[in-house]
Amino acid sequence: MSKQELVVLGRDGADGCCPGLLTAPLDEARSIELAKVFKALDDPIRLRLLSMIASRAGGEVCVCDLTPAFDLSQPTISHHLKLLGLALLDALIASTEAAGIWTIQSGIFPENTASLALHRRAGFRTIGTRERIGRHHGIWRDVVLIERRSPKVG
Repeated sequence: MSKQELVVLGRDGADGCCPGLLTAPLDEARSIELAKVFKALDDPIRLRLLSMIASRAGGEVCVCDLTPAFDLSQPTISHHLKLLGLALLDALIASTEAAGIWTIQSGIFPENTASLALHRRAGFRTIGTRERIGRHHGIWRDVVLIERRSPKVG
């Protein structure tokens, strides 16, 4: 599934699971969750970073390729990326819980320690390693299987 085909949970319509932002007032819990996401995106640097990553073929980019576009150091760019990642992951968790989904699973390459740490911080735990299950740049790679079980659903 490409970026253009992603289904947005919570959108009104035949595939929607719950009321959208414009059709019903937000309850307090949902407004708190959305405020976190909007707060993380309320920064021109983070919006530009998101746009640069999303518009890149394959959706992959190294922080070293992003840094020259800004008058900021690499650690500062990394900090903005971390906040952006947390906001997007929090939004995913909130949308799955609103849809009544109890478990989220993901696979991450073992050397992607930043992503593993980000997911752990969001409540994911390691289930195990699947050997040679993910293909990256034509090479079959091991993938760490992680999951998060909702304390609110189930």
